[in-house]
Amino acid sequence: MLNTEKKKKLQDLFDNDPLGLLEVKPLASVRNEDNILASKFQEIIDFYQQNQRLPIENNGVNEHALYSRLCDFRETESKRKILEQYDEFGLLVPVEKKVFTIDDILEDDPLGLLDEDDMGLFDFDLVQRPDERASSDFVARRKPCTNFENYQSKFKEVQKELKEGNRSIIDFKLGNLKEGAYYLHNGVLFYLEKINITKNDHYRPDGTRVRTDGRTRCIFENGTESNMLKRSVEKILYTNGNGITEKNETSIKQIEENFSGITDEDKESGFIYILKSKSEKSEIKSIKHLYKIGFSTTTVEERIKNAAQEPTYLMADVRIIMTYRCFNMNAHKLELLLHNFFGSSCLNVDVFDNLGNRHTPREWFIAPLDIIEQAVQLIISGEIINYRFDGEKDEILIR
Repeated sequence: MLNTEKKKKLQDLFDNDPLGLLEVKPLASVRNEDNILASKFQEIIDFYQQNQRLPIENNGVNEHALYSRLCDFRETESKRKILEQYDEFGLLVPVEKKVFTIDDILEDDPLGLLDEDDMGLFDFDLVQRPDERASSDFVARRKPCTNFENYQSKFKEVQKELKEGNRSIIDFKLGNLKEGAYYLHNGVLFYLEKINITKNDHYRPDGTRVRTDGRTRCIFENGTESNMLKRSVEKILYTNGNGITEKNETSIKQIEENFSGITDEDKESGFIYILKSKSEKSEIKSIKHLYKIGFSTTTVEERIKNAAQEPTYLMADVRIIMTYRCFNMNAHKLELLLHNFFGSSCLNVDVFDNLGNRHTPREWFIAPLDIIEQAVQLIISGEIINYRFDGEKDEILIR
């Protein structure tokens, strides 16, 4: 132990330290959590300055990551308080959609809830569950068809053709809505006479996307009609509806024209398939237009039965969106062409298998389903060389 005299000398040294050289201070972290947050926020600021807009959802992998990060900063109060000192452009303040006119309100009405309503817009005596609202709204918008006599005989003819097997009831697929076709909703047959497009696909100044839409004229076999929005009709049919094929004679002619007369002598090459992931991981589930485009020589159902155990399927079950049977063609080449075409929107993510090995699947793409379908048709027709995919606009453009 130190004797009294030595203790006194040490104490004198500490007391006579005007510059504080003998004070023990903890070493500062080279890069603490606040600095990391500031660095990540700076990437968003750089994007804003370069593009004069905020990052938006599902517009490429990198931009989607910035969009998700900005949402997290806005919603997490502790992070927002740390970053406010760097927010010279007010990016941490959520952008609220400005409403100046009645048209602004009507344009933001995807289910047509603000159409003329004989039942009363604010009548809440009967409240349906959320999954029934679009369907019920579709029924409520109907009114008597003044010229139903022009359609009545055709409805009877279609019902007869269905009974005799000359027409078939098929699953409805998004993007297949067309004028002059018949559809079935809740057991009621209707004819889609007209689609009047009034709003084309575009982006608003705040970065939100507006889809192609417009009013339809749907004639029902019970003598009523509706002018629901195109996208609303698609939603209710996708949820609880069906398509009706053309007469067999017409269908055969279309097959002959589109597939050059497939017979028993033609050789089936395989299946091109489009899948949607059922993953519950937030980084996968949050991407709306994420699809896997692949090829299989066996049935797609057989190919995906162990999807939850395979990295190529993101270690999760999948849902079959669409399949294409390929005849007399190199289906592998078709698959490669699709991958090259959508290469700029390929998902870049690492997936770990059950043994902890890392994999990077390359068959998942961020693109709207109708665009993928359009690309398949362009490849089959050979016209794909004249087009390119614009990932920022989600459009297929002429080169």
